[in-house]
Amino acid sequence: MESDEFRDEMAVAASNLNASALSQFQLCDSCLGRLFAKVGRGVENRSRGIIARPLLNVVSPEKDSECFMCKGVASRVEMYAEQAINALAEWEYSSFLIGTKFEQEILASEETVWSEAGATLTEPIKAEMNREIGKLVEKMTGKEANFTKPDIIAVVDTTYESVEVQVSSVYFYGRYRKFSREIPQTRWPCRECRGRGCERCNDTGKMYQDSVEEFIGRHAVEITGGKDHRFHGMGREDIDALMLGNGRPFILEIKDPKIRTINYPKLQEKVNASTDKIEISELRPSDGDEVVRIKDARPNKSYRAHVVFSAPVNEENLKEVVVSLGGTSIAQQTPTRVIHRRSDMTRNRTVHKLEARMLNSLEAELDITAEAGTYIKEFVHGDGGRTVPSIAEKLGISCEVRALDVLNIIDNE
Repeated sequence: MESDEFRDEMAVAASNLNASALSQFQLCDSCLGRLFAKVGRGVENRSRGIIARPLLNVVSPEKDSECFMCKGVASRVEMYAEQAINALAEWEYSSFLIGTKFEQEILASEETVWSEAGATLTEPIKAEMNREIGKLVEKMTGKEANFTKPDIIAVVDTTYESVEVQVSSVYFYGRYRKFSREIPQTRWPCRECRGRGCERCNDTGKMYQDSVEEFIGRHAVEITGGKDHRFHGMGREDIDALMLGNGRPFILEIKDPKIRTINYPKLQEKVNASTDKIEISELRPSDGDEVVRIKDARPNKSYRAHVVFSAPVNEENLKEVVVSLGGTSIAQQTPTRVIHRRSDMTRNRTVHKLEARMLNSLEAELDITAEAGTYIKEFVHGDGGRTVPSIAEKLGISCEVRALDVLNIIDNE
């Protein structure tokens, strides 16, 4: 029961309205009550309307559908809640949010009444319906309304009495190792047809038939019933480079998942059993915030490069070069191999550690630990003077990187 204090506040608020102007409109209890939405707490607008009606001497419509404002929409909360629940039934979710759509005529009528009556303590019908439908859905499903990061959103169209479902993505973290020099990290659309399908790509729309993303994503989509996937990696390696050691951190996003609870050991087993080209580990739940952290991370990386020299190299000379370049800063102008897709500029990077092992007079293995964003191949061969200093420059001969492997992502995970 409403307190005397609340009724007094309602009386004061009613006295500040233009009652004669308001009397020309027939309003249902909910719409009348929304003129007093900011009076008191814990009271439904329908109850406010019932209290306000004798204070304003405003006539109630015979039918809710004759309400000047809502045309009966405010009386259909239970029906809309049931429609929302039915629409959400095929999805797994633990939290939800309700949204609503209305005819423009209803929103315009609302503004007209507020303006004519001089109402300032109002609440839009959209806000009321979102809340009241949401309360019923909570009660009927046991699920929780979440106003910041819901698993799923049900948007009720009150005109067509239909529901549009918007599903939040599911994210999971992991690390991958790549054992093939023939697959990219992510899906790579065909350059000729831009993904539409053509003779060059055998109508697949892709430059490469498989990728790290797809090896993981196809199984994740199957398990979750999702529509698609998107890969977010902590950097990337060249297609012809292996990713070894502790693996590269990544987050996979599953779009429109019907199932949100993922059996991570099962998914990991499925992916690893499906191919010998990659291996994943350390799977766990993640979210969109961690995607930002992963994408913004700038970890140092360790590499192993198999280098071939154009002329015999003395082991002592190589060691001198290694000592001179370890712990140094290098200037790298955008490499010629990527200049078609990146800005032509000079970037300063640090080579933290450099070690070498001669295999024979014409070949060596280099272990290199460098700052994120360092172009390792160019650090070795110099890229025609676009990277300074380089191993080739210091040795005075040309060098070729025959194979490059990422040994470690030093991300302190």
